[in-house]
Amino acid sequence: MLLTQVAAGNRDAFAELYDRFAPPLYGAAMQILRDTAEAQDVVQDAFLTLWEKAATFESSRGSAFSWAVTLVRNRAIDRVRMRRRRSELLAESVPEDLGYLAGRLQAGGDESATLGDEARAVRAAVALLPPEQQRALELAFFGGLTQEEIARKLREPLGTVKARIRRGLLKLRDSLAERL
Repeated sequence: MLLTQVAAGNRDAFAELYDRFAPPLYGAAMQILRDTAEAQDVVQDAFLTLWEKAATFESSRGSAFSWAVTLVRNRAIDRVRMRRRRSELLAESVPEDLGYLAGRLQAGGDESATLGDEARAVRAAVALLPPEQQRALELAFFGGLTQEEIARKLREPLGTVKARIRRGLLKLRDSLAERL
């Protein structure tokens, strides 16, 4: 049994397990996530777990493949839930972060015009940012990605992504303080 050999630290057995399981596991992750990068991350994470916890596998509870599919499925569902929760938190926090009350979003004519002017000012300030800062902020605030996810997606060091987001936010703050 391959998983027994993997538990003993046999890298060749792990490579064979990967060759057998990776395509269908990736397919399962893609069905749930519909995102290539996230599906790849989930499958990689599942294989890491298989490598680290192979000794805990009990064949009486099912096949190695069913265990691997369960790992991928659970991780993929967790990602979908995390995405959904991030979107909800963003939707809840954006009005407060901008200093608006929820009721003000259903504003009358004068207030709607003010909100429109402010939105134009924000768009203009964002347009003045360097493209790499724009992209990092877009992925963080509108894509709902964490800084680590942005770093992976952009293939940039995490520190670089953090610095771009911070600098971009500081520039936006300074630019908008003058306009608003």
